[in-house]
Amino acid sequence: MEKTLDLKTAVMLNDSQVTEEHLIVHAKNVMYAMGAMADHFGCDREHWMAVGYLHDYDYEKYPDEHLKHTEEPLLEAGVPAGDVRAIMSHGYGICTDVIPETDMEKSLFTVDELTGIIQACARMRPKGITDLELKSFMKKFKDRKFAAKCDRDLIIKGCGMLGMPVDEVAEICIEGMKPYAADIGLLGTEG
Repeated sequence: MEKTLDLKTAVMLNDSQVTEEHLIVHAKNVMYAMGAMADHFGCDREHWMAVGYLHDYDYEKYPDEHLKHTEEPLLEAGVPAGDVRAIMSHGYGICTDVIPETDMEKSLFTVDELTGIIQACARMRPKGITDLELKSFMKKFKDRKFAAKCDRDLIIKGCGMLGMPVDEVAEICIEGMKPYAADIGLLGTEG
């Protein structure tokens, strides 16, 4: 069995490239959502979290060439090829042609955008994400003017790949992010 990426290595690699606070928060959002998705699929939580944390490795330095400066450096750093492939697949149809095939790849493709809407939704609430309910989230999800930069069609496509409805994936991610509200700045104004 191929070695997998561990969280300590992912954090070290990502933090060597990513310094902007909003990108670090995004990496954490995706990491915690990926941990919850791993639990859902009965997979290795830390492994999925590591891939989630590292997914935007080159974005800060190369926003217009995202994922063009990821594969080679990560392989050279010893990141297993399967994990590099998973990271590359989250840009499918946007900046790569790597089709998400595994549950981990499909999850990463989906939660990358989904966590953006969850974060925006939680930031508007006095108690942040701590009391965010699926019903409230879905209302915001359906309003395309809210968090307009988050690509809902991509999220819907990703959920289709997973064979899951959007509300189920959203609930898994919201519940997966709640325990880390303080770490991701989503405790709200009352937190």
